[in-house]
Amino acid sequence: MGLYLPANEVRLDFFFGEGAVPLGRSPLLRPPSTRRHVAANERASAMIEQAARPIFDRLHVEPVDNIDLLVTNVLLPDNPITGSGAEVAARLGCNPAWVIDLHNGGCASFPYMLKLTQALADAGEVRTALLCNVQNTAGQVFAQSDIRVRSHAVNAGDGCGVAYLRVGEGSPLLGVVVRNSPASAKDMGLDLPDGRKYWEPGASQVDIHFDQANAEAIIERGNRLVPSVVREVLDKIGVTPADVDVLITNQPNRMFLRNWRDELGVPAERHLDTFDELGNLYGAGTPVTLARAQKAGCLKPGDLVVVAGFAHAGDFAAAAALRWAAAA
Repeated sequence: MGLYLPANEVRLDFFFGEGAVPLGRSPLLRPPSTRRHVAANERASAMIEQAARPIFDRLHVEPVDNIDLLVTNVLLPDNPITGSGAEVAARLGCNPAWVIDLHNGGCASFPYMLKLTQALADAGEVRTALLCNVQNTAGQVFAQSDIRVRSHAVNAGDGCGVAYLRVGEGSPLLGVVVRNSPASAKDMGLDLPDGRKYWEPGASQVDIHFDQANAEAIIERGNRLVPSVVREVLDKIGVTPADVDVLITNQPNRMFLRNWRDELGVPAERHLDTFDELGNLYGAGTPVTLARAQKAGCLKPGDLVVVAGFAHAGDFAAAAALRWAAAA
């Protein structure tokens, strides 16, 4: 596992000056104390390279001959036409047989990537894979003057998490569950108050929009989906939530984090949480939290580790179970 966090640490005064913080006293809805913001010209591919290079250095191998599959999920692609995968490969000096820009997985993209890797490995197509998640909207979209005071903007942080996999080595993947609910996709999208398309010129500031008419349903989906896919993957491998040693989910806010672990009966100390320090890292939240846990020695050989999340307004959710081993 590897991670990269931008140098720019942002505190609440960036959003509110010296004024009172909305919901600042709420135990479940108060914003994180700190988060990181990407620099103005910081490219997603560069973030991935900085997260991945130390892995290959530790293993004493070069990426050129050791990446068969390169998968990226970047919330704000540097190039919306080509995606980020090709530029990442060029930076690392490799030419993978498979380069996939996996955009639809969102906050649940990491377990989705694990399932994709497993399928290609079982088919004999790949033996090595680099999985890359980047959240980079906090310092770009959410830092805009009109957007930064909104709750989702205050909660967001930027960062990158990567995983390097070699078939037959490291932590065995015990099972993965992926759930698509396409009808929910329409409940989230880009918001431009002047009605223009996102690529058309204009003065309004783009933001992420949730359908307020369905707000209650969206929250209900969020509360339900993660425990549901976690239970499904645990049933698949014949264990219960009580057997989970470490649970790592996406990190949208304190309310969801508490509700998920309460529903599953997982103690807070076993549900790893980076929200207060790093904020909502969207798709990068799970691999970044996993990488930090590995670095801090929180994962022991033999631990049952479950990673899970839901994406967007609930149109996608996924969970994966691993038996942890010493890993790079």
